[in-house]
Amino acid sequence: MLGNEHFYNRTIRKIVVAFGTMFDDIQLTRYSKDGSTTFETTKVPLSYGAKEKYLTRIIADPNLTKSIATTVPRMSFDLNGMSYDTSRKQQSTLQNFASNTHTKFNTQYAPIPYNFDFSLSIYVRNTEDGTQILEQILPFFTPDFTVTVDFISEMEQKYDMPIILNSVSPEVDYEGDFMNTRLIIWNLTFTAKAYIWPPVKTGKVILQANTNVYTDTRNLDAQRVNVNFATGYGVYTTGEDIIVDVKGIKGKVIYFSNTSSGILVVGDLNKALSANDKVVGVYSNAAYIISTIDNKPVKAFSIITTPLPATANSNSSAYGFEETFTEWPNTLV
Repeated sequence: MLGNEHFYNRTIRKIVVAFGTMFDDIQLTRYSKDGSTTFETTKVPLSYGAKEKYLTRIIADPNLTKSIATTVPRMSFDLNGMSYDTSRKQQSTLQNFASNTHTKFNTQYAPIPYNFDFSLSIYVRNTEDGTQILEQILPFFTPDFTVTVDFISEMEQKYDMPIILNSVSPEVDYEGDFMNTRLIIWNLTFTAKAYIWPPVKTGKVILQANTNVYTDTRNLDAQRVNVNFATGYGVYTTGEDIIVDVKGIKGKVIYFSNTSSGILVVGDLNKALSANDKVVGVYSNAAYIISTIDNKPVKAFSIITTPLPATANSNSSAYGFEETFTEWPNTLV
């Protein structure tokens, strides 16, 4: 969709599994009439599915004589719906990052908040079985209980998912005459405040950070030009005055390459230089005609930061960085 490759984070599946896991270890104990002796302990089965499905299966065999019948006590839960939660909306341009290798990283935009509505049904034959199961659930919801879920393992981040208990209501179901066994149902509703995540993408790690300080040529602090070696002679001396007689331009030589590149940097100018100007050195008497003007700002200072070692990443136990400083006029090299 929208030009993205296929992705499936299994977010909704993990939310359903996390919800069901909270109730998959509830046990029911049978006591003697005086409550002093324990003679049976069983684990209450938990299944995923609609309440009506399990209610139909239970009622189909009220006396529990069929081997394939659904026995009680048991529990079932179901995802009833989901809705967008504007109160937890984050800025859409926020991104999470995680290390992949020392040259690549995983990136993912902020998740989208959704509320997931769940229902949990408890089926029992007698009242005390129902209240015993309830008392193993209700004390932990005040009114919410937080579950930590590893939603996106590639991003190396775990998220807390609050689950809120909204309501608890009993229901008694009688089928046939008063001689038949009754079925007691406890209905609990919950809201899980979770997220749905966009696709995980891979980017390249920045292995070098450059910090440069420039001198703006428009302020006449310095101007970089190229001279034509075929149109002149001599070697400019650093610091000497230069003139362009026909235009009354004056300045000082900051740097001269004295190579075929013909780079000349002049500062303290009273006017800007132009192509075809003839620049004469007052001390050296060197003279050349400007062929081109470099309109880019002159780099006065450079700092290059690189990780140490070069293969370091965010998961490394010990790593640092090294910095390389370059000052004028070596910044022209």
